[in-house]
Parts: sequence; structure tokens; C-alpha cells
Amino acid sequence: MNTRNTIELPSLNGQYRTIELAAPADLETSSTRPVARIVYAAGHVVADPLLASAGSSAIDWDATLKLRHSLWDLGLGVAESMDTAQRGMGLGPKEALTLARRTLAEARAVGGSVVVGIATDQLGPGPHPLTEIADAYIEQLGEVEEAGGSVVMMASRHLAFSATGPDDYLEVYGKVLDAATKPVILHWLGSMFDPALAGYWGSRSIAEASETVLGLIGSKKDKVAGIKISLLDKDHEVSFRRRLPAGVRLFTGDDFNYADLIAGDEHGHSDALLGAFAAVPRFASAAFAKLDGGDVAGFRQILEPTVPLSRLIFEAPTQYYKVGVVWLSYLTGWQSHFRMLAGFESGRSLVHLADLFEAANSIGLFPDPQASAARASAYFRAQGL
Repeated sequence: MNTRNTIELPSLNGQYRTIELAAPADLETSSTRPVARIVYAAGHVVADPLLASAGSSAIDWDATLKLRHSLWDLGLGVAESMDTAQRGMGLGPKEALTLARRTLAEARAVGGSVVVGIATDQLGPGPHPLTEIADAYIEQLGEVEEAGGSVVMMASRHLAFSATGPDDYLEVYGKVLDAATKPVILHWLGSMFDPALAGYWGSRSIAEASETVLGLIGSKKDKVAGIKISLLDKDHEVSFRRRLPAGVRLFTGDDFNYADLIAGDEHGHSDALLGAFAAVPRFASAAFAKLDGGDVAGFRQILEPTVPLSRLIFEAPTQYYKVGVVWLSYLTGWQSHFRMLAGFESGRSLVHLADLFEAANSIGLFPDPQASAARASAYFRAQGL
């Protein structure tokens, strides 16, 4: 239960902790799209609370699109139909395409920025010939481009399963990039996010895989807008981005180190394509407003306190980070319930959810702390606590 200014949260061994509610962070957000960096928040989907179940991908479309408008209102772009939206973990390829089309239409109406993830998830279980994998990518590429969108070429589980070495990756990616009519963002997603992607690019050695990717980008640089790297390895990302051809951007997907990587150094910086920004969108908006004004210290002062929260959201097993994003969306009032596609909310423990509340409260994430505490308390009571 919670009083006006405190909340009791569950801890291990049936114990409770009393947390004092913090005042909301004083943030000057901006509705203007940042210019110092390109910024995308990877948005989640809001499930239909009455139909969400292990066998259902029922989406509350109005709530899902409202959430995207909230991100645009903060000046943030939206990375659509990606793993934050539970693609491959509750969201099927048909629903992902519908989501992309609807978001692109909404974006045109308000001038919002969008990129759309494509994959090969319309294929059945592998292995598959490389031509089928390339054709699956190209099919989704064509559908998104026909709807007016640009794509993020997500890592393919089918390719990871079917490829025998780096040349197979180069063959598939080369065909897809040749078919693209707009520059594409590549995506290197580490196995901590999806164990099925271990050894992507044809090697378990990050150094060897990097050579393969850089070779691909160098040979197709007119077709590659950038690459999102999600390996949670800051030093590797810095080294990699310094080797990119001019005009090819590095979009950080490092939810552990994004503040440093986006701030950059004397040699350059990373742009942002982050699931973490779906959890802390007001902080991101305010931080980039500072950066646009040339205030790097102000940018860091706002964004760095969010990193411990993000590290908690993305702790192992990392693929369940989506639970934390939805939990915080519910607590902040961006959606009316805490249910997810395929019952995915069960992927985190109640103690983890309590830890997230405490960490989010500590940085003033909640615009209305009492309302957030009431929601959390009611949820924990419903679980018998």
C-alpha cells in the first residue's frame, strides 16, 4: 500500500521496502526535431488488454498510435516494427506491416520522423536457401518503400541459421541493398538481445565480423545510410564508427552507454536508435534540446542519470527489456494497463518491477508520482502482495 508520499515495494524473501516518492524532474522538453543528432525511439505496441494472451497478437491500435504521437510531440523520431514492438516475440510479420503502414500514415499527417524495421519473419523455420532469405527481405523492403517509408534491415534469424560463412551474408545483404530505392540502415543485434543471432556476419569473433560488415558498407556506401550497433560494447562502437565511410552514420543501440556515445569525442559521435528512449522520452527530448544549443554538459546532466535505469531495464536476460518499457509506460500514464502481446509481461519478476519503480522514481521519471504509486500498488496487490 502507499500513502501520499511513500510506497511500499516488495523485496526478496517476502520483505518490503518503503520508498519516498520523488518530485518530477524539472525538464524543458522540446517538440522540435533535434538537429545535432538523428534520434529515433524504438516504440513498443500497446496490447488489447481484453484479448492479450499467449496465443494472441491483439493490438490496441488507438493507444499504440497515440503513444507514437507522444514521441513525435517530444521531437523524437520513431523506429517502427522492431524488436521493442515484440517483433518475433508476439508480433507477427503481417501485424508488423500493418503497424508500419499505420504509423507512416500518422507521421505524414504531423510531420513525424519514422524508420521501419524489416526482417525475414514471414518464412517458416529454417534452414532456407539464401535466395529465399534475400527475397523475403526484398518483399518487406518493397512493401515499406511503397508505403513511403525508409527501412532498418534487421538481423535475420533465418540467415543466422542458414549461412555457412561471411560470404553468405554478403550475398544476401548485397541483393537487398541493390533492390533498395532509398538508403538503408543496417542493424547488428547482439546475441544478448536474441540468442538465435549468435555468430552473425559469419563469425563469433567481433573483430572478424566487423571486417565483414565494414567491407559490405564500403562496397555499398551509396546504399547505406548508417548502421545500428547493439552489442553493449562502448569501445567497439567507438572504434567501428571511426572506420565508417564519410556520410555513413553510426546509430547507437547501446542501452548501457548511450550518453557517452551520443555526446561523442573529438573524432565524432553516434546518433541514436534506442529502445531506452521509449522508456525515458522526456529526458531524451530535454537532453537533445540542450545539445542543439551547444550545451554538452547540460545534455550529459540530463541524460546520464537515466543510464542506471536503462541498465536495469536491459539486464540479462536482455530480450525481456520490453517488459520494463511497457511497465514504465503504464506507470507514467502513457497507457491504461500492464498487459503485453503473448503474455510477455511474465518475463520479469515482481521484484524486478519494484526495482524499476524505485530506480525510475529516484530520477523523477514520474510526472505524477502519487498516480504512479497508486498504479504500482494496485498491481502488486492484485498479485497477492
